[in-house]
Amino acid sequence: MKKVTILLFISLLFKVQVQSQGCIAVRNISGFGQYNLTDNAFSISDWQLNINTRYFKSFRDFKEKVDQKTPEQNEAVVKSFSMDFSLSRFLRKGWSLNFSLPIASNSREASAEHGGLNTTRHTTNSFGIGDIRFTAYKWLLKPTVKQKGNIQLGLGLKLPTGDYKYQDYFYRNDSTKVLSAVNPSIQLGDGGTGIITELNLFYFLNTAGTISLYGNFYYMINPREQNGTAITNGRIPPRIDSLANNIILSVADQFSTRAGVNFSVKNWSFSAGLRNEGSPVKDLIGGSEGVRRAGHNLSAEPGIIYKMKKTSIYAYVPFIIDRKISQNLPDKFKTKYTGVYTVSPGGSGNYQVFVGVLFKL
Repeated sequence: MKKVTILLFISLLFKVQVQSQGCIAVRNISGFGQYNLTDNAFSISDWQLNINTRYFKSFRDFKEKVDQKTPEQNEAVVKSFSMDFSLSRFLRKGWSLNFSLPIASNSREASAEHGGLNTTRHTTNSFGIGDIRFTAYKWLLKPTVKQKGNIQLGLGLKLPTGDYKYQDYFYRNDSTKVLSAVNPSIQLGDGGTGIITELNLFYFLNTAGTISLYGNFYYMINPREQNGTAITNGRIPPRIDSLANNIILSVADQFSTRAGVNFSVKNWSFSAGLRNEGSPVKDLIGGSEGVRRAGHNLSAEPGIIYKMKKTSIYAYVPFIIDRKISQNLPDKFKTKYTGVYTVSPGGSGNYQVFVGVLFKL
């Protein structure tokens, strides 16, 4: 029965069609540290395979915290499905190595970037591998079976393997189309070599080991400023965008933080926490010019895990409770140049869904 359940679940991973939403500025950055599900620091397995999926549908436009209430005809609807294959090798003395390969299928349906507002809607698409990640982890305390708590540090690299110049056709009318780079919300990569930093921790609150606290903190440093991809939809950009350096894609830092409590009973574990993710206005290293949607989504994140001997199935559904699309550097230039306060809109929705399965090999 358990084998049947696992096979059914794996098939669902490739067919999930839930209506979830999230900030289009944030790609899938779920990895080993975010969902280290079953054994905390201690594991009797030498290898683990984590298959994690993320899906969202974004259709709402925000400027800072204000919903622009865009008419349905002019909404830009982004649908993104990504699957992250994460293989971990456990070593002695609390060390582990992780390799993550994401694959994404994205679409964006809109009118404005094709024929213009209130014209026929058309769809651009992208499909392929994303940016591969290699990360090394170390538990600060020696892992043991009855450990009350521990802290894990992670350091790694994100490689620019995802196509950050992906192109599709933009329609001027029903018979004329031009080939150009797709919107950054559905690009497969960012074109930068990123430095990954992570901190993960847990702490049991009772002797029975049924109630515990967890925390996952992720920040990726992207030293490269711009990746050379022009976002013009096949048109000549307005002069103000050229002056504001608002044509070439920025290679932005990314962050994600999670914290909450887990409650376990038999084979089940339930969690409740907060999740905050996004991109900053200015990067820690390097310049921050170019096209970017800086901001964050703060979500309430319930989760559920079903644990078997060598397999765990899990789902997390972050519901967004607060969000902000921040004024980026081109916006600040435009504000100073024109005297009119400017914030570029960013797409968002109401919630996301993460579903995954972890195998001990």
